[in-house]
Amino acid sequence: QMQLVESGGGLVQPGGSLRLSCAASGSTLDNFAIGWFRQAPGKEREGEGVSCISRRDGNIYYTGSVKGRFTISRDHGKNTVYLQMNDLKPEDTAVYYCAADPEWPDCGASWHRVARHLGIWGQGALVGVST
Repeated sequence: QMQLVESGGGLVQPGGSLRLSCAASGSTLDNFAIGWFRQAPGKEREGEGVSCISRRDGNIYYTGSVKGRFTISRDHGKNTVYLQMNDLKPEDTAVYYCAADPEWPDCGASWHRVARHLGIWGQGALVGVST
């Protein structure tokens, strides 16, 4: 069973940057689509899809509020997916999770609505954006 571990969270001022990492063990991330989801304070974990990168077709998706600011990427050699977050805003404050599932090789147009069906989750990385 693959396990995911997020890292790279922290507290930054508005306009700052962070890079989150999602490192896998037990399997290669190349076999999976990887989604980033975030849980804002008081909201459910599967509340908002942030970004997704497919396995097979290489497609990348972003939710509208992060387009142009966040970048998702894979490092095959390190078995890690990254989420580079620039120009952070207070509304980006949340716990960020990466997630995958053996039955989910491609994100698909409805990627942001599949969180409840994903079986592999990391422990989360806290991102705080505040003055």
